[in-house]
Amino acid sequence: MSAGRVAVVGLGAIGSLFAAALQETGRTPAVLCVRGARPGAAVEGPDGQVTTLAAPMVTCPEKAGGPADWVLLAVKAHQTEGAAGWLERLAGPGTSVLVLQNGVDHRERVTPLAGEATVVPTVIWCPVQPAGQTLFRQLRQARLVVADDPAGRRVAELLGGSRVQVELTDDLVTVAWHKLTLNAVAGLLALPARTAVIFREEAIARLAERLAAECVAVGRAEGADLPDQVAADVVARLAGRSAEAGSSILTDRLAGRRLEWEARNGIIQRLGARHGIPTPVSDVIVPLLAACGGGTD
Repeated sequence: MSAGRVAVVGLGAIGSLFAAALQETGRTPAVLCVRGARPGAAVEGPDGQVTTLAAPMVTCPEKAGGPADWVLLAVKAHQTEGAAGWLERLAGPGTSVLVLQNGVDHRERVTPLAGEATVVPTVIWCPVQPAGQTLFRQLRQARLVVADDPAGRRVAELLGGSRVQVELTDDLVTVAWHKLTLNAVAGLLALPARTAVIFREEAIARLAERLAAECVAVGRAEGADLPDQVAADVVARLAGRSAEAGSSILTDRLAGRRLEWEARNGIIQRLGARHGIPTPVSDVIVPLLAACGGGTD
């Protein structure tokens, strides 16, 4: 299948993995949009095979070319406005912008920057971690969930046969809020700067379940079909991870980078207020995350 012209904006773990996935299926992106050149950028698959990214890298929007058929937006949620220049150059009326970010508000966040392009929300599970200056290591199969509609089916065609498994759903809202519940609770790791082992502590587990319950309640108000049990299940899942397991927000905290707290936790407080739903745990957690997340991108 001809994918048309594909641009990847952001070359962290997610952007690198998707660029490698396309390259391995013969759909090498036309351009990789980065803030700083990263020669030799590569992704190691679960089988140990290393794919060195072959697409040209550009560091300023003026060199990105005209509108693409696909823009894979792989910057973190809080970096979206910083990608406005890339989207202005790359997004046109015939462009599909695939939003490879955390959060449940992809359209609200990206549409104002994408003009007449079609914004395609996703839910992404991307088990990739840094393994050096220019290498990312993929630990397991990557999954991407999209709506079962014409745009989502085009995504499935684009990534068909790649290392990214695409799943179609008729209820993306529920899938997105279920993932947000996990991300919101994992946001707690950034406060003590410790791994998921903290969820084995009874007091932390109780706090985490209360936070998850807030997310479930707000998600329901937003149209998600989430049973009460989701809160306990999410905390149990995190507690069952290895003692060394972390999260991208913990990685950023340890590196002194800005934290993606608004898309993962702030939105619960914000939408809770809109719906008149109390969020007492989020009301404490959110300002603390904001206070410790003021580093560089």
